[in-house]
Amino acid sequence: MSISPGLYLVATPIGAAEDITLRALRVLREADALAAEDTRQARKLMDIHGIPLAGRPLLPYHDHNGPQARPGLLKRLEDGQSLAYVSDAGTPLVADPGFRLAQE
Repeated sequence: MSISPGLYLVATPIGAAEDITLRALRVLREADALAAEDTRQARKLMDIHGIPLAGRPLLPYHDHNGPQARPGLLKRLEDGQSLAYVSDAGTPLVADPGFRLAQE
């Protein structure tokens, strides 16, 4: 079963990679595309949990490229894709780049 189209904010563990939720793992496994504040950390987390990219894009989205990257991510959502935004650590909040993406 595949997840529905839309934006999914994936809270990541601070410290132990095993503290991630089952729902977060499902979203990482099934999303059409992934965006991450730190793609290296997202890949590491996915590798630890045996989640392959399987040809899906893993796109950088952070404070430095947000204004340029956001329109492309929003376009994916408009086109009916599921998009997982992976924070660097914890849940995306007001200070995280994911806040602006969720807001728009």
